[in-house]
Amino acid sequence: MSTTPIIDVQEVTKLYGTQKALDGVSFAVEEPGVVGLLGPNGAGKSTLMKILCGYLSPSAGRASVCGFDTCTQAMAVRRRVGYLPEHNPLYEDMYVREYLTFTGELYGLDRLKPRVEAVLEQVGFGGESHKRIGALSKGYRQRVGLAQALLPDPDVLILDEPTTGLDPNQIEEIRVLLRQMGQRKTLILSTHIMQEAQAVCGRIILLNKGHRVADAPTHQLLQGQGGACLQVEFAAPLDAMHREALENLPFVARVAGEGTVYRLHLKPEAEAAPAADPRAALFQWAVSGGLTIVTLRQDADSLEDVFHSLTQNTPSGL
Repeated sequence: MSTTPIIDVQEVTKLYGTQKALDGVSFAVEEPGVVGLLGPNGAGKSTLMKILCGYLSPSAGRASVCGFDTCTQAMAVRRRVGYLPEHNPLYEDMYVREYLTFTGELYGLDRLKPRVEAVLEQVGFGGESHKRIGALSKGYRQRVGLAQALLPDPDVLILDEPTTGLDPNQIEEIRVLLRQMGQRKTLILSTHIMQEAQAVCGRIILLNKGHRVADAPTHQLLQGQGGACLQVEFAAPLDAMHREALENLPFVARVAGEGTVYRLHLKPEAEAAPAADPRAALFQWAVSGGLTIVTLRQDADSLEDVFHSLTQNTPSGL
């Protein structure tokens, strides 16, 4: 028996004049979890998030959230979606609890006082909740925005750069919170921090120039786009001749880095030669060239590597 997807996007195109922000994007989210919506500036991420919130209508195609059409049933969609935009608009002359109470009244929420206290605790607000919003640090203003998004206990959370302005400890706290919420809610997380997406998101949707260029579970995307890498540090910077020789090693697909530290992206085993362990082959090459390797470790491609390989030469835009 088929079930209605939590989020369903079918051939969505959005035009701003003659500029296509989105071009025939399709995907469905059928179960709770954290989905990373990634892409360079101008890829169409913010436009897509606003369509999912019911704030923008697509020029073509359709989108639905919890079975409600984002265009014809926008109010029903908004009652089920919590949204934290990148530039978080707040009433800075209001106190934190006053603002959240005001927001809850707009939602028409019952038992508002305990709900406000619950979300303040959920986002780890601590002793800052007695202050005016204008007196808060940028990190705590982000927490106010996240608390506002969580206030109606929505089925879907759409978060645009939610850890902007937070210190490393706060970032880790928010990441833990997002992973916990992803066990029972659907989160769409847009971020430019690839380590954050890799740590939190179970699935990645990657946009490039308005097109969906990747959509897969995070671990499958990493395995499918790349593979093993070697992180190598030499005792002295490589000259141009040695750098070129390193790039031409038969088991190397491409080289990133400069100076003394390099990341070697390895070819698939079927293409690589010799068949021996590439670490041993690299060491032998270094010795024959009079080079000294200080450190050498094997690693897998990171999400940042995948991002670069799928979105390179992308201009900024919308």
